[in-house]
Amino acid sequence: MSERGVLLVNLGSPASTEVADVRRYLNQFLMDPYVVDLPWPLRRLLVGIILAVRPKKSAEAYASIWWEDGSPLVVISRRVQQALQARLDMPVELAMRYGEPSIERGILALAERPGLREILFIPQYPQHADSTTTTSIREAQRVIAAHRLKVRLTVVPAFHDRPAYMDALVASAEPHLQRPFDHLLMSYHGLPERHLRKADPTKSHCLSFPDCCDRPSVAHATCYRAQCVSVSKAFAARMGLGDDQWSLAFQSRLGRDKWIEPYTEQRIDELAARGVKRLLVMCPAFTADCIETLEEIGDRAREQFIEAGGEELVLIPCMNDHPQWIDALAGWCRSEPASA
Repeated sequence: MSERGVLLVNLGSPASTEVADVRRYLNQFLMDPYVVDLPWPLRRLLVGIILAVRPKKSAEAYASIWWEDGSPLVVISRRVQQALQARLDMPVELAMRYGEPSIERGILALAERPGLREILFIPQYPQHADSTTTTSIREAQRVIAAHRLKVRLTVVPAFHDRPAYMDALVASAEPHLQRPFDHLLMSYHGLPERHLRKADPTKSHCLSFPDCCDRPSVAHATCYRAQCVSVSKAFAARMGLGDDQWSLAFQSRLGRDKWIEPYTEQRIDELAARGVKRLLVMCPAFTADCIETLEEIGDRAREQFIEAGGEELVLIPCMNDHPQWIDALAGWCRSEPASA
């Protein structure tokens, strides 16, 4: 009987591709103050405007990549859960920050286990962001407090700099780089610039000068962009790529605020104009394929690249349930020190 249980947490997905389910999911997601960080009345107004037009378009996007057995993100995450469970002698549950299975459901399922005293909470986000990592942790803390559970929450923080993560990322992507290609684009989910400034403990480093991500600073411990840059450089070095063979960009903008640059859409046009014909794209902000990778890059970005003069865009799958990624998770589950 193990005193530790594991909760794997990812972002989430609508229950189906029906417009009503997509609207319900988007409402929960966008009304999170860590995602849209506006005062409640302004947030409610903005989300109401978005929900008037976006659910139908989003439902069509989800339908274009939906699998027979459900949402790709949830299906893949279940596979990861099952593969990890097969390697551990402790219970493993799956949760999503938005939608189902919920964090509350996952925590309660673990808390019912006799003798369980600790939950190892693993957000599946390599880089830290308040809109992913922090909001998931706060929800777990809320659930434990609301149900007065006598369990300790031990959080595995953003793992962008852990060797086991980089080993798994390289192992899963390397076969695709062994085939001929002109350029590798590493596309990360974007964030509004204000999110980076708010997370900067110095209040004077992030985005204060052009090379802020390359200058050592305590701000990098919570800087999403700096961690994306670090992962990209480490991956390129491991693969022996020259500076002209790869680049990074940020996708998935929403609204009119300034988001971190460069933007993926612009970079794709630039690469096509430069004469790149065979473009590889990988998405290291995600551990499992989802709508942002399969539809936004695999469908829309591919179409954009070809229209701009490119010949082939190949989406490199995320780590998903690659054995080396499961090895990394299993190692952390066994060795992660308990919280004080």
